[in-house]
Amino acid sequence: MNDEDQQERMNSIAPNTGSVDTASFEYSATTPDPEVPPAIDRHPATGAMSAERLAMKALEARLLGGERKLRRREVAAGAGLSLLSARKLWRALGFPNFGDEDVAFTERDQAALSTVVDLVRAGKLTEEAAISVTRAIGQMTDRMVVWQIEALVEDMVHEQGVTDAVARKRLVNELPALVDALEEVLVYSWRRQLNAGVQRLAVRAEAGLQASEEGREGDEDDAPLPLARAVGFADLVSYTSLSRRMNEKTLARLVQRFENKCAEIISVGGGRLVKTVGDEVLYIAETPAAGAEISLALAEAFTEDEILPEARVAMVWGRILSRLGDIYGPTVNLAARLTSLADPGTVLVDSMTASALEHDERFIMIPQPPENVRGFGEIRPVRLTRGRGRGLVLD
Repeated sequence: MNDEDQQERMNSIAPNTGSVDTASFEYSATTPDPEVPPAIDRHPATGAMSAERLAMKALEARLLGGERKLRRREVAAGAGLSLLSARKLWRALGFPNFGDEDVAFTERDQAALSTVVDLVRAGKLTEEAAISVTRAIGQMTDRMVVWQIEALVEDMVHEQGVTDAVARKRLVNELPALVDALEEVLVYSWRRQLNAGVQRLAVRAEAGLQASEEGREGDEDDAPLPLARAVGFADLVSYTSLSRRMNEKTLARLVQRFENKCAEIISVGGGRLVKTVGDEVLYIAETPAAGAEISLALAEAFTEDEILPEARVAMVWGRILSRLGDIYGPTVNLAARLTSLADPGTVLVDSMTASALEHDERFIMIPQPPENVRGFGEIRPVRLTRGRGRGLVLD
C-alpha cells in the first residue's frame, strides 16, 4: 500500500452503517487554476487546433457533459467522499489512474459519484454492493462501446469504400448524429433486461430448484448452489486450423456469423447467452427441455451452414452460482467436459439430464459407452437426438 492509500484509508465509505467520512482533504497551494484548459494539439505557429481535434473536443464535451475542469481531489471532495473511496469506484468503472494534477473530470463525473455515494449513505447499498454494481456497469459498457465502434467502423469501410484508418477518423464526425438514439435504446434495453432478470433470478428461482429435485440424493457437489439451470456449450470444430488460413476480413465474418447465429437461436429458445470465447459459446436455460431444444437447434444449424464448420454441443441440467455476469459450479465444468467428448454435429448430455428428459416425446436419448472424465470419474454420456415435433422455429 502506498503512502496515499494509507493516508486516505480512514476516510473511506463505512461498509456497515452506510455513512460517509468527509474528513480533511489536502490541497496544494500551487495548484493551477482548474478553469484554464490545457493546450492540446495546437498549431505551433498559430496556436489553432486542427479540425479533427475541434470535432473530437466537441464530441467529448457532449459525451462527458462539459469540458474537463476538475481534478480528482476536487471531484471526491464535491461528492463528500475520500479520495481513496472515489478511486475504488473509478477503478470499478475501469477508469485509468489519474494523478493529482490531471484536469480529467467534469461536473457530471462529480454528480455520478454523488449518486453512488448517496445510495450508500441512505443505506440502500453497502460499500461492497455499490462497488460490485459499479463494476458491472463499467465492464458491460466497456465491452458494449468497443463492439459498437467496431461495428460502425466496419460498416463505413464496406459502405463508403474507405480504409479502416480513414473510417476510424470519420467516426468522430458520424457519432454525434447517433449518440441520442443509441443512449435511448441502451436505457430501454436495460429496463427490459432488468425486468427479465428479476423474473429469472428472483421470481422463478424457487420453482426451478423444486423442479431440479427429481433424481437427486441431496449430497451432490452442486446441491448448495442457488439456481437450477440447463447449462450448454457449443464449440466449433477445427476453428483453430481454419483461423490460421483466413485473412482478417474472412475471420471477422466467421466470428460474427457464429455469434449472430448462436445469439438468435438461444434467444428464440428462451435461453441466455452467457458469453462467447472465440470458437465457443456458453448458454443457459431455465428448464432441461428448453436447454435441449436450444442445443439441438445449434447442432443442426452449424451442420447445415455452408460457411461455418460443425459444432460439438453438450448440455447439463443442474445447479449453478451466478456472479459477475458469469456462471460457476460443477454443472458448468461437466458441460464443458462433455463438449470435448461429443462428435461433430451431435449433442451429449449426462445421465441425470437424460432422466429429466426421458418422458418428453420431443427427445430421444441414446446411451453412449462410459467415459472417465477428469474431475468427475466415470460418467455415462447420453446422445440427445430429436424426437417428435419441429423443434425451434426461427423467423
